[in-house]
Amino acid sequence: MTTTAYKEPVAQAPSGAAKREPRRRTGRLRRVCLPYLLLLPALLLELLVHLVPMVIGIVMSFKELTQFYIRDWSTAPWSGLGNYKVSVNFSAPVGDALLHSFFVTVGFTLLSVGLCWLIGTAAAIYMQDTFRGRGLLRALFLVPYALPVYAAVITWVFMFQHDNGLVNHVLHDQLHLTGKPSFWLIGDNSFYALLTVSVWKGWPFAFLIVMAGLQNIPRELYEAAALDGAGMWQQIRRITLPSLRPVNQVLVLVLFLWTFNDFNTPYVLFGKSAPEAADLISVHIYQASFVTWNFGTGSAMSVLLLLFLLVVTGVYLIFTSRGRRAADV
Repeated sequence: MTTTAYKEPVAQAPSGAAKREPRRRTGRLRRVCLPYLLLLPALLLELLVHLVPMVIGIVMSFKELTQFYIRDWSTAPWSGLGNYKVSVNFSAPVGDALLHSFFVTVGFTLLSVGLCWLIGTAAAIYMQDTFRGRGLLRALFLVPYALPVYAAVITWVFMFQHDNGLVNHVLHDQLHLTGKPSFWLIGDNSFYALLTVSVWKGWPFAFLIVMAGLQNIPRELYEAAALDGAGMWQQIRRITLPSLRPVNQVLVLVLFLWTFNDFNTPYVLFGKSAPEAADLISVHIYQASFVTWNFGTGSAMSVLLLLFLLVVTGVYLIFTSRGRRAADV
């Protein structure tokens, strides 16, 4: 008696399953590519606005471009590294003036960023406590940041006037802190005038960023520290500042780049020719380009400034990332 083995029928996939699989892949591909397609117009406009002028500026830095070639700058003779040699020749007048402007800008940037961070952090910590009128005070703190730059700086120009300015009226006429009215927009005092306007205009941004960062610190940490007997300064040192380290790292970098490249504030405050004590490198490059009509040298200075900021940013990011890793370990 012979028996035949029973074989189960092989289930065949429906004809629509093979068609459904490519459709799924196509839909997945669309979902992956859609965000990039939506960002593509913005990226193209960003490249046109920033990258194309940057490339043109780099090309101009290798040309002997003066007022005689403004109509068609591509016909200017090729100078190679001549503009860079003139810019970094610190024994010559052009290089010496650029080096002086660089040191003035570094000192101004360090003081401005430090004061903006200090005032903004102190105000943000103070605003963490609940009291009557806190919302109104927050709004008043943000007024300098919300005002247009030109309107704010022009107001300071009138306040720094020698004869009828508010600053001399308060310091000399009312408080009698100076023997005679001071010149704030010329001479050595121009540096302090520029620093005052920069700090007044920049610290609300630090206040806003630090105040946002403080919202992520749990209140339980302060309550536990208070139960352990920690005072206000100990809480700030042991809890607030360590918790704000990631926020401060980004904040300091942004403030440094903004302040080092600031052109609007000194230009509106002093005009085309800034005093020697307040000769920031942004205005100095403008003078080298548009006042002396030597666009090749001005472009070379701009490229050197760009390289310096790239190096400083890279070194800063390397050190901050190492510090963050060490803190995590």
